[in-house]
Amino acid sequence: MARILVAEDERDIRELINFTLMFAGHTVTLAANGEEAVQKVAEARPDLIMMDVRMPRLTGYEACRQIKAMEAWKDVPVVFLTAKGQDEEVQSGIEAGATAYILKPFSPDELTRRVAEFLQGPPPAPEPPAPPESTAPPAVSAAPAEPAPPPDTPPSSPAEPPVAPLSP
Repeated sequence: MARILVAEDERDIRELINFTLMFAGHTVTLAANGEEAVQKVAEARPDLIMMDVRMPRLTGYEACRQIKAMEAWKDVPVVFLTAKGQDEEVQSGIEAGATAYILKPFSPDELTRRVAEFLQGPPPAPEPPAPPESTAPPAVSAAPAEPAPPPDTPPSSPAEPPVAPLSP
């Protein structure tokens, strides 16, 4: 399925994420801190990057900025994993280049579902509906037709209203 780079400094959480994503069929590359994530990105060639926000050596924000500065990886979605979801922290993540946040704690099912959503990408723009194609014959007017004149009668001109002469 997808190649996912996971940067998480807490070993137990890192292993849970690894197991969950591998069970879902993904190839996972693990990093224990932000600096290691930056070093492994070229080798991992990820389709998605998941990072803890608070890590030693480089924070998730700093690692995200460095990865997004690399031409080859600037369009890879980055999802932050965090126990803090305050508005200012979310805003800092968006400014660093993150696509989304997943709040800890999360269940393996929630992680699998969210990863599938991120990998799917944004939904395509809706297309305007096409006009229905009609296979029915054209409609016939319901207005009564004027009777045809008898064959030996010359066509008549419509009656004209009388015209009053102009006075000088």
